[in-house]
Amino acid sequence: MSALGFDNSLGIHPLALTTRADRSEVLANNLANTDTPGFKARDFDFQAVLRGEVEQRRSLSVSRTNERHLAGRASAEERLDYRVPHQPAIDGNTVDPHYEHAQFTENALKYDASFEFLNGKFMGLRNALRGE
Repeated sequence: MSALGFDNSLGIHPLALTTRADRSEVLANNLANTDTPGFKARDFDFQAVLRGEVEQRRSLSVSRTNERHLAGRASAEERLDYRVPHQPAIDGNTVDPHYEHAQFTENALKYDASFEFLNGKFMGLRNALRGE
């Protein structure tokens, strides 16, 4: 029987939350550079990053020299790809502001959903500790 801990209680959800936050930064950077000539829009596949993180966690590929060290995680920056433009601009910019806004909004909604799920998990853990 495994010990009760945050990793066992919360599962992959904290990792999903930080990955969503990383993706928000990438999408916001794309939106900020909508009018920058030659800027290439970037993004990453959330599911692929999450699968990689799960596999990394299960394989224990990150070794720690001290048990008090925090566990490492792969950076989303390592998995950034250039977005294939639907209609590239004459100046070489590949940011489609409508598409980027839609992606940013969808990511924000999913971030909020993950946050609410984690909040519910913490409320459940708190209630369990209080014996409610």
